[in-house]
Formats: sequence, structure tokens, C-alpha cells
Amino acid sequence: MSQPQANDLIRETSPYLLQHAYNPVDWKPWKPEILDRARKEGKLLVISIGYAACHWCHVMEKESFEDPETAVVMNGDFISIKVDREERPDVDQVYMNAVQLMTGQGGWPLNIVALPDGRPVWGGTYFPKARWIASLQHIQKLYEKQPEKLREYADNMEKGLQSLETVIPDTNRPLFSAKQVQHSVNRWKDHLDRSYGGPRQAPKFMMPSNFLFLLHYAFQYEDTEIMEYINLSLTKIAYGGVYDHVGGGFSRYSVDAKWHVPHFEKMLYDNGQLVSLYANAYAVTGKALYRNVVYETLTFIERELMHDEGAFYSSLDADSQNEKGIQEEGAFYVWKKDELQQLLKHDFPCFRDYYNINSYGLWEGQNYVLIRKDHEKEVAEKHGITTAALSEKIVMWKSLLLEKREERPRPRLDDKILTSWNALMLKGYVDAYKTFGEPSFLDTALKNARFITEKQLRPDGGLNRNYKNGKSNINAYLEDYAAVTDAFLALHEVTLDEHWLITARNLTDYTFEHFYDCTSHMFFFTSNEDKSLVTRSIERSDNVIPASNSVMAKNLFVLAHHFDDKKYAETAEQMLHNMIPGTKEHPSFHSNWLDLMLRYTHQYHEVAISGKDALKKAKKINRYFLPNKLITGATGASSLPLLQNRFVDNKTLIYVCVDFSCKLPVEKVSDALPQLKDDR
Repeated sequence: MSQPQANDLIRETSPYLLQHAYNPVDWKPWKPEILDRARKEGKLLVISIGYAACHWCHVMEKESFEDPETAVVMNGDFISIKVDREERPDVDQVYMNAVQLMTGQGGWPLNIVALPDGRPVWGGTYFPKARWIASLQHIQKLYEKQPEKLREYADNMEKGLQSLETVIPDTNRPLFSAKQVQHSVNRWKDHLDRSYGGPRQAPKFMMPSNFLFLLHYAFQYEDTEIMEYINLSLTKIAYGGVYDHVGGGFSRYSVDAKWHVPHFEKMLYDNGQLVSLYANAYAVTGKALYRNVVYETLTFIERELMHDEGAFYSSLDADSQNEKGIQEEGAFYVWKKDELQQLLKHDFPCFRDYYNINSYGLWEGQNYVLIRKDHEKEVAEKHGITTAALSEKIVMWKSLLLEKREERPRPRLDDKILTSWNALMLKGYVDAYKTFGEPSFLDTALKNARFITEKQLRPDGGLNRNYKNGKSNINAYLEDYAAVTDAFLALHEVTLDEHWLITARNLTDYTFEHFYDCTSHMFFFTSNEDKSLVTRSIERSDNVIPASNSVMAKNLFVLAHHFDDKKYAETAEQMLHNMIPGTKEHPSFHSNWLDLMLRYTHQYHEVAISGKDALKKAKKINRYFLPNKLITGATGASSLPLLQNRFVDNKTLIYVCVDFSCKLPVEKVSDALPQLKDDR
């Protein structure tokens, strides 16, 4: 058989695009010259968007894009463009908004038909082959016979998309109150799952920013009800099949209400944020389960998603080959009962009860997804052993199953490196180091931070989005600047290295120059140096990753306290003020904004440590969960605003301040901690 001919995607670096390089569809990458060609030839565009780890993207590829009949239709009448949504979130965001306006829902694969100028006229997510072909043929006939109808629809869609991006600034004086936050949480309580945690729905996404806000809220208000809900949720998630009990790390979401059966792809951005969440939750509760989750997840990251240069890869696929050599979702992760019996031998009855190799843990066919239901103590008592003995067995079981699993065909790795996702993982390592003080966590964080500054930070002060095969490309988006700034601010708190703080400030100033919207006082998702799309988005709602504007507003708030900068302070305040309606109506999609509001409604402390033991004392303070504070410091004299004139020979002094007004300095951490309580 002759080798199939490659299309233009063969010259790309994205694993997702390369997966489609030998499709008979004549795919093109998203590039200005391709869009110019569509305009010149007057051809409709098919824009198909997905990502490497996406199961249903693979299904549609196999059914339609690898099919010669489908290719004849697409190649004859359309210019077909494949987009990796992770490389080009700007393109994905515009067309996702369009499909949601058209159909009321979205997802991936995302498939759009657009006019030659890129304006969408039809779209949806997954389509079976017959419906896909019929839909394309119908639209092409309409374009040939009544093009004015499509142009009218495109005009209205363009207006609708632009209205979504309109932010009308609230010009009244900002007033943030504890009652506003409490009102939002009380509204949210009606949607909490009190049995399994998370939202009262299926499928379930972990939404780490939701839990981080609620943890902050419960701590600040001593709300035992919310704290119990957080512990229920984090325990059930860690017990569930959405957590990989054998190899560590989390899948993207659960398809059911009890966190049992995941959509098996593993994404870097989830794992970075969940490490931060579980590390902070351990700092509050001291629960051993949370510590284990952090350590096992970071072990997974280093084993399977770490690049030699200290960066992190993007994801692992949901699909892999089963024992018959067929690509199947979850094949790498699921177990059959007879296989477990052969592996575990006399230990199987105990393992069966611990990981529910029964009707509770059965997925489909003969496949089991490991899930916990009971505490170790209950299982140990049932089998007449101590909890210590059970713990030893669990370690042995995990090692045995991991070794056996490594013999299976592995899921495909998406080995592109994305700046914002790396920053989320970097922040995870910093938060883990704050809580546990493990030197290797800080070493890894620093190595990653150096990778970002050496490989992704350009001489002009801007960032690149993507890194692959030794090359950086794609002008970065607001989410990249926001996430890196946040991570570097956190890194400054654990190293007291001024370099990370100054770099965070420089990146922020760059965003003001290239992303800031003077009308709304928000930030566009794309730079003013990027070629314009149908609309220029302003990302506001928090989702599986917090909105780039909410992260940016928090960064500005913190930087304002570091540098006593009025522009930063006023911008952060106005951004939050703009979002008050959203925090009231849809709190779960504005949780990061609500977290910022807690910083306004309670005292925010600046902790400045000056002296030769500054790092040692900062490390001690960082072990405590104290969300309404920043830490800065230096071992000698410093010109940073919070440290000016603070240095005294032969002493290490801790200054606890609010808006640069400081209490008397103390030398002991135990004396500083009471000063960090809210005096309001």
C-alpha cells in the first residue's frame, strides 16, 4: 500500500495538528496567508478546533476526517483549517462563544463553518459522519444560491459576539462589603452536593479556584459548614477514580456524580492547581490524605510530564491501545478482576474492599476504575490488621500495579510546553514548598521559573506562548502574563529574591502597554500586536482555569501593596467593581473575583522581614495558611518600598503592616503571628 500523502499540517509542531497531518482532508494551519487565500477565492472556511488529549476529537477524526468520502466534500468546496485550542486559545474563545450563541452549549471538538472573512455562520461540537457531510453540503448550496442569507446571519452573529465582550465600567465609588461576599456564598450553598462534594450535577469538574476561595472564606469567617463541605469534597475527589490511585495525578473531570469514572485525559493545568489546593488544605487541616495527594501528584508530574530543561508538557491522552490493539478511552488505567487477582494473590480480598472491586467500582464491561469509599481504619478492622500494616500494603499494591501498568501501551503525550500552564504548575510547586518545606519542590520551581525567563521571555519584555523542539513561538496571551506574574510573586515570597518581584512588575507593565482597555479598565485577551479576529475578547468568568482578568486584578492588588503604586491599586479596584453583578448572580463562575473581594473586606497584611535570618523566618510563616497577606524580605539593606530603612545590624526584624502602616517590629515568628489577625 502506498504511503498516504501528508497535508500542510506536517510542518507544524503541535502534536494535535500532527495527528491530522495524514488525513485525506487537505487541512491548513491557522495562518494569515490561509485566511487571505479564502477571501481571494471566496471559499467558505471549515474551522475545526480540538486538542491532543481529547477523546471525542479522536472519534470524529476516525469517523470523518480519515474518511475519503468526507475529504472529497471538504476539499472540493471549503478551505479547512485545523486549530490546536491550547496553542490558540484566542481563536478557540471566539468560535466557542459563537457556538454557544448558536446552540446553547459548547465543547470539543469544536466545528465551525465561516464566511471567507472568518465570521461564523454555523457550528457545533461532535458530528457523526453522515450528519457532518449533509450539513456541509446544505451550507454550501445555501452559499451558492442565497449568500445574502449567510451574510445577514454573520452580521447578526458578529454583533452578538461583540456584545458578549462589552464591559461597561461601573463609575460609582467602589464599595466592597463582607455582606456582599456572604450573600454570594449563601446563594452558592443551594448548589452544593452534600453527599459527594463539588457541584450538585454530573459531569463534575474539580474547579480548584472555587475551593481555594471557599477555603479562604471558611478560614476568614470560621464557617464550619463550608469547611466541612470542602473537606467532604476534597476527600471524595481524592477517593474517586478521577484521582489516579496507582500513579498519582488527576484526570480532567468525572462523568458521574461520585467522582468515579473520569474523562481519562490528564491535563497539566488541572494538576498544577490541584497541588496548590491540596497543599493549602493541608496547611489548614493537617489531613494526611491531602499530603499524600500532593506528593503523589508531584511524583507523577516529574515521572511523566517533565521536560529535561525543567519545563512541563501539556497533557496525556484519554485514549490508548487495549489488549486487542484498539484505541480505547481509559484502557491504560482500568483493571479487570482476574488480572488483579493474579497480581495480588492472597492480598486481593483486602485490596478488593479498599478499592471497591465490586458493583460500586465497576465501570463498564469487565473494567473497574479504582475508587475508595471507606476510611483505612474500617478496612483494616474488617481484615484484622492494623492501619499501619494496611498502609504498608497500600504502598506495595501501588508499586506492583504501577510496574504492571507500565507494560501497557502508553497514552500519547502532548509534549508542547505552554507558558501559562507551566506557571500554574510552578505555583503548585511553590505552594507545596510553602506548606511542606521540601527542598526539592523549591528546586523544581526555580528550574521552571528560569526556563520561563530564559526561553519564553523575549528581549522586548514580552512572552511567547509555546515551546517545542527548542523553539519558542506564538505571541503570548493575557492568561500567560497573568499566570507567570502570579507564580513569580509567589516565588518571591519563598526565596525573597527581588528578581522575581521586579520581573512580575515588568510583565505587568507590559500588559498595560499591550493589553489594557482604557474604556472598560479591563484587559483584552490578545495583544494589540496580534492580527485581529472577529472580536477582541475580554475574559472575565472563572472556569477550570481562573479568568485571566481575575488573576490580573489579584496581581495588581498585590503589586500595589509591594510598590505603593496608585495605578495598580485603582485598576484592581475598578476591575473588581465591574464584576460585582457577576459575583452576585453566578458566584461559582466568579470565585477568583470573590477571593479578591475578601482581601478588600478584611485587613490585608504586608509582612516585611529584614535581616540575615529573613529567609528562615519567612519559611516558618509560610507554613501557616494566612491568605490575606504578602511576604517580602531581604538579608541586607533594600530599596524596595516595604523594606526601606528596615535593616538593623545583627538583628532580623519582622514588620507587620497594613497599607504601609506598621506595628512595632518583632524578632520572633511567634510574636508576629498574632499581629496577622484581622483587627476589624
